[in-house]
Amino acid sequence: MNLTDILKQRIVILDGAMGTMIQRHTLEEADFRNEALKDHPHPLKGDNDLLSITRPDIIKDIHRQYFEAGADIVETNTFSGTTIAQADYHLEHLVDDINYYSAKIAREVADEMTAKEPHKPRFVAGAMGPTNRTASLSPDVNDPGYRAVTFDQLVAAYKQQAAKLIEGGVDVLLIETIFDTLNAKAALYAVDLLFEELGKHYPVMISGTITDASGRTLSGQTTEAFLISMQHAPLLSIGLNCALGASALRPYLQIMAANSPYFVSAYPNAGLPNEFGQYDESPHAMAKQVEEFCKEGLVNILGGCCGTTPDHIKAIADMAKNYKPRMISVTA
Repeated sequence: MNLTDILKQRIVILDGAMGTMIQRHTLEEADFRNEALKDHPHPLKGDNDLLSITRPDIIKDIHRQYFEAGADIVETNTFSGTTIAQADYHLEHLVDDINYYSAKIAREVADEMTAKEPHKPRFVAGAMGPTNRTASLSPDVNDPGYRAVTFDQLVAAYKQQAAKLIEGGVDVLLIETIFDTLNAKAALYAVDLLFEELGKHYPVMISGTITDASGRTLSGQTTEAFLISMQHAPLLSIGLNCALGASALRPYLQIMAANSPYFVSAYPNAGLPNEFGQYDESPHAMAKQVEEFCKEGLVNILGGCCGTTPDHIKAIADMAKNYKPRMISVTA
């Protein structure tokens, strides 16, 4: 059964945070290096995507934990898997390997779990993060016309990433945590060019992020404006993730659900971070909050972002079984 068919039948569960789980391992600089990187002159600690190459055992175990908790889809460990983001570590030359091996690891675990439970097929989403640059805003307050990245540079970086994710075996591409719609448009254009070259289309999911209580993205769009800006693309789903906790996300998700011709996704943070940057919201408390999404029929895909763990995903998955997915008048 393919993912679209499943989405019509029940709420599909996405995994939780990768970074939160990696932090549990208290890794050191040596964990981010292998023989080929032993003399790399720049610090690598914190480049979590690199662990798919240097510590694949950790990444594989995290995927397995999320699947065992009830996730139908796991995201690849490639949030920063572009040449633009990897430039911070001077590792642009490893982007192909980062994406390919991240996808391959997730694919292996997904296939292993599907073989164990054929009635519950598992899927892999190729995570394509927003990069650390914005095409719409200047990073220099004294030069509002300046841009740290061009549209064409974003397109090239996203196309390279998507190609290797597909080669590694993903089922879906997830363009996520979008704070700048122009970056997302570059990603959509990139995957469209790639699909044309491959002669094959893959499902595409889009997930934006609300940056503050104004309900707007960093580049200034309301939820409805963001949705309209994305509607030129044949998407599988569109939704919101990160930034706000579940309760604060709800009014914007209501707007998305009321207007989207696609399946709708939501994967909020486990509340807001405390003064130490930690997320305190318990699995039970978070599941109670996202239950409101389900009661109102707002979602088709549900998961967790920053601060969430397999325990959070298990609580959400157990709760979501009791509710029907959001109905859409126009199928994706």
